[in-house]
Amino acid sequence: MANKYKALNKIVLLILAIMLTFPQYLSPNTIAASQIRLVIDGKDFTQNAAPVIENDRTLVPIRVITEQLDGEVEWNNAERSVKITKGDMQVVLKIDSHLIEINQEGKIYTLVDVPPKIINDRTYVPLRLVGNLLGISVEWDNANRIVRVDSNIISTFEPFFDVKFLNIDNGQAITGKTSLQISTGNTNLNGAAEIKYLLLDPKTVTGKVISRGTDLTSQYQYIPYVNDNGEKVLVAAIYDGNGNFTAGDALEINVNVVPSVQLTGISNDQIIDSTVGFGIDTNFVPTFVKYEITNIDKPKATLTDESDPFGSYNWAPDMEDSGNYSVKAIAYDENGNPHESPAVFFKADIARKLTLTGIPSNGIIDKPVSLLASRNFSVSETQYILRDSTNGNEQVIATIPYGNYTWFPEPDLAGNKEVFVRVRDGKGAYYESQPISVNILSTPKLILSGIGPKQVLTEPVKLKTINNVKLTSVNYVLINPNTGARIPIATNQDPSAEYTYTPTTSGDWKIQVEGTFAGNTIKGEEIPFKIYLGKIYGPQPVIEKDKFLGIASGLAVKSWKKTGMSAALQTAQSILETGWGQSVPTDKYTGKLSNNLFGIKGSGPNGSVTSNTWEEYDGIKFRIDADFRAYKSVNESWEDHKEFLKKDRYQILRDVMYDSTQGAWALRRAGYATDSQYPIKLMNLIKQYNLLELDKVSI
Repeated sequence: MANKYKALNKIVLLILAIMLTFPQYLSPNTIAASQIRLVIDGKDFTQNAAPVIENDRTLVPIRVITEQLDGEVEWNNAERSVKITKGDMQVVLKIDSHLIEINQEGKIYTLVDVPPKIINDRTYVPLRLVGNLLGISVEWDNANRIVRVDSNIISTFEPFFDVKFLNIDNGQAITGKTSLQISTGNTNLNGAAEIKYLLLDPKTVTGKVISRGTDLTSQYQYIPYVNDNGEKVLVAAIYDGNGNFTAGDALEINVNVVPSVQLTGISNDQIIDSTVGFGIDTNFVPTFVKYEITNIDKPKATLTDESDPFGSYNWAPDMEDSGNYSVKAIAYDENGNPHESPAVFFKADIARKLTLTGIPSNGIIDKPVSLLASRNFSVSETQYILRDSTNGNEQVIATIPYGNYTWFPEPDLAGNKEVFVRVRDGKGAYYESQPISVNILSTPKLILSGIGPKQVLTEPVKLKTINNVKLTSVNYVLINPNTGARIPIATNQDPSAEYTYTPTTSGDWKIQVEGTFAGNTIKGEEIPFKIYLGKIYGPQPVIEKDKFLGIASGLAVKSWKKTGMSAALQTAQSILETGWGQSVPTDKYTGKLSNNLFGIKGSGPNGSVTSNTWEEYDGIKFRIDADFRAYKSVNESWEDHKEFLKKDRYQILRDVMYDSTQGAWALRRAGYATDSQYPIKLMNLIKQYNLLELDKVSI
């Protein structure tokens, strides 16, 4: 980094001056200018523009100093910047920016602790900055409260901070993934809480966060986007716990990414005999990837759906898929342009596999089970077979072409048995799975289907029975859980027919089915449920649809500054989860609005609301009541969502949450959503509504 300041050490004079910009008053912390004098080469210029002290820092009006040294000043009102020219050197200052651009025998950047600012229509800079850039003596005479400028005394350039990039040089070309790391030297880092690596446009001094973390000197990684190409400023910025800039370093870099994609997980001439996981390695951030898998022998090409470019795509070939293959990855950049990997050629040699699923080994069967032949080849017939383990006698449970079969064994089949599946392929050959040992109970059993535990009935429901014996009739009975009173709702019903039950009385109940078998009564389980016949409230809006984006983006930017999670990603999530704020969980019984923008269950600062969720009982899905967190405002919901994402499972999100694309896929990988298209939907919203503007940063 010594070369960075070599030119500055030769400077005798550098003129810095600022033309007028928008009026701004002195802050309350600024000491009156009349209390401090400005002396340049022995001449008092206090009447022109006196220095000030603000927050214990001495600031000087560099326009006056520059004019006395015959410097040239050019003000850019659109960019609120000043270009100062002296000989072959140019310096560009931007109001309220810590970044200084210096041009002499090349371009370099440096950072200052206090940025240039406008005070009483004049540009002021820290006293130390003037001395650094002018290469002259600028001193503070505390006893006489005088700023003394002496152009006859040469001073050398001293960086404001001892922070330096370790592995990147000024002017370096960035062509792909790049490691980022700094040394902090003797810099005072008391109170330092976080480091952010920024990629900025040199003209606007705005850009984005490309990596971040709390370990200041750890190694981080930058993966460029295609749209990052061009001249940029790379900044390592250290912040305190309040988000205030405290130290850093800056370099000029040239991002020059020519997209490159390499396929991982498979290699040329490899032979696979089971599932294989494909992945990619790229020198840019892809939005998604597709894989083109071609059977060369047939030939037949298959293109997969959009997949996670930072994860793995599992391809599970069947036995009939054996043969010679090629596969290539097609990664899409943020502009929708495809970039292909070189094809990899391999062979699939898949052995025949057949197993029986649906029952556990050495398990007890006392209720219906779903038998399924899991196989990797085509069949024309499937037989599920029961074998007596003592004598080897076999009994066909069911013969079907293919698929699963629900089996509820009769009591006379009780005992230790084996169950297996036998299939016939298209050529007439038979194959058997390994048998599974089971213990079938001898108890006659009756199961009620149509109502599940804790289900809430608001309308008629169809009831039916599942049983392992032949019944002559069934009765459906309501039970009062408080008194135990039994109320028949249907008697002597056909066991094979459905019965439509229409609830009439709201409250907590139990229901049970009774059946007659061989002159005896057998009973099913008592199932607790609830009847509610009042008004049902559905999800409600929290605000008018056309106002939601403004509210959400404001909350997202505030949260982004505090948590580091992309504001674009947060905003897109809230839009997707609530349908633009129009579908927020509401208490189905009272109409209480939850203000819950992210569908988090449980109890919140304002209690909870009761809404619907799905449950499964005896293989049947039904809706039950569930508590969702309630908040006093959408602000509380927004903050709680970020607390929710602090769970261990979301560590993979927190590692990349500064980036909306990587963060969207990490949410899916962490299990936040089961929808495979969830990341694509988020990225489409971000692109359609230009939400990346919310993630812009400056220094």
